[in-house]
Amino acid sequence: MQRQPVRPFRSRDWFADPARSDMTALYLERFMNYGLTPAELRSGRPIIGIAQTGSDLSPCNRIHLDLARRVRDGIRDAGGIAMEFPVHPIFENCRRPTAALDRNLAYLGLVETLYGYPIDAVVLTTGCDKTTPSGIMAASTVDIPAIVLSGGPMLDGWHEGELVGSGTVIWRSRRKLAAGEIDEEEFLQRATDSAPSAGHCNTMGTASTMNAVAEALGLSLTGCAAIPAPYRERGQFAYETGRRIVDMAYEDLRPSRILSRESFLNAIRVVTAIGGSSNAQPHIHAMAKHAGIEITAADWSDYGYDLPLLVDVQPAGRFLGERFHRAGGVPAVLSELLAAGRLDGDCLTVTGRTLAENITGRVATDREVIRAYDTPLKEQAGFLVLSGNLFDVAIMKTSVISPAFRARYLERTGAEDVFESRAIVFEGSDDYHHRINDPALDIDEDCMLVIRGAGPIGWPGSAEVVNMQPPDHLIQRGIMTLPTLGDGRQSGTSDSPSILNASPESAVGGGLSWLRTGDIIRIDLKAGRCDALVDADEIARRRGEPAPPIPPSNTPWEELYREKTGQLADGAVLDFAVKYRGIAARTPRHNH
Repeated sequence: MQRQPVRPFRSRDWFADPARSDMTALYLERFMNYGLTPAELRSGRPIIGIAQTGSDLSPCNRIHLDLARRVRDGIRDAGGIAMEFPVHPIFENCRRPTAALDRNLAYLGLVETLYGYPIDAVVLTTGCDKTTPSGIMAASTVDIPAIVLSGGPMLDGWHEGELVGSGTVIWRSRRKLAAGEIDEEEFLQRATDSAPSAGHCNTMGTASTMNAVAEALGLSLTGCAAIPAPYRERGQFAYETGRRIVDMAYEDLRPSRILSRESFLNAIRVVTAIGGSSNAQPHIHAMAKHAGIEITAADWSDYGYDLPLLVDVQPAGRFLGERFHRAGGVPAVLSELLAAGRLDGDCLTVTGRTLAENITGRVATDREVIRAYDTPLKEQAGFLVLSGNLFDVAIMKTSVISPAFRARYLERTGAEDVFESRAIVFEGSDDYHHRINDPALDIDEDCMLVIRGAGPIGWPGSAEVVNMQPPDHLIQRGIMTLPTLGDGRQSGTSDSPSILNASPESAVGGGLSWLRTGDIIRIDLKAGRCDALVDADEIARRRGEPAPPIPPSNTPWEELYREKTGQLADGAVLDFAVKYRGIAARTPRHNH
């Protein structure tokens, strides 16, 4: 007996509409030219899209060009029909002026594809940072059954017997170069050695973080996120993902049935436990907004800060993704949180079972990499949410606060977790690179490096530039980190405890716009405050001066992005787009 879906597949409106045989003929006709048959498309089987993010322009996701074949096998074996299509490329390392522009652009394109074509369910292929949130954002807008398939991290990188993690090795080698410990050739060799195989970042950068978030949200098969790209299990999971999405199509198991406030709070908790990227904050807010779920800055304090760091992986720890997977990966972390009563295990997932059911028996097998909840690497390791006269909301990643940084700035007798620094203000990253070693700035260990013009509107797109290193003369004295502040982002692979994602940004009149070099900034982590010690009259006077310059838009999309995009505190989404949800419930009108 033919299996019946919970609700009719939307592809039937294209290929089996008895009231419009003329249109059915039109829709069928061109699919014939590569060998499909009318019988297949009119069989009543679900048509499953494979949103292909892999390409030569997206090396982190290129493994999906191979994995898609296994996804197809799974779809066919489960009774579906696969249709693979390209997604706008996103590559964090190479896209200029920043790949942050492309998350919203890829989202828009994927929404149009999923809505306007005869697709009943979709496999979202993810990997590089923004491919995960853009796919999930689009799946929520359209609301057809969707499942996330990560491409997985690279194998662990090694250089002369030392683990070298993608991204993290760049920031650490820059300091070694400035200190005169290595030359430029050694710098390049360390960087290239960190990328030994197919896959995305092998550190707990934004890529690994966001794929862990997808698993925590219940949108991927249990254990999918951390499998290294070259492992055989990656192809096996691709096959099982293809099989499962067909069942999801029949079950009508859509994102709106899986995503909830509780599942997003679970994701916030997991980001803390794994030492995840600071980019998770805007991406989680963006995904929640498109799912119609309220997540606020306070949730990061209330649910995510007072949790321990359990995963010893760079940049917050020592190891890399391959060993994290072998230690138990995301399911083992979820199990620790669930056993401690810090996870909602009742959330539904793509398996059709709850999160708690999925992780039964999934425990850590390497306690050096995944710590027990009561013996963590650090206590209270989440993001600190700050506010003050320089911004309404910014975050500080506390899991990467080094002992040296804590001793210098946060353990002063009688003023623990409070410090004051003299601001050194830079107008974007070019200004920083040109002037950081200028003796006239007189930068010492009591200074704070501030960068502005790096937010969604000012850059545009928001750039990963806040993790600024000290001037060479301080590095040569052994001072590897200064306090840093900015309205842009930093790489998820960075080990800098920056205050970043400051909103509103300087380009829209935020407090950084009136800050001046030489101003004293007071940080009080206990109170969650960051304030420039400038009196109100002087601030008012400065606000009357010309604003910091904003570079012109260079492309039509940059102009449109600036016109329609909000601030990082709210996910930097296209504000007009969040009202569109569940649009696949309304079939588009015919095209002829």
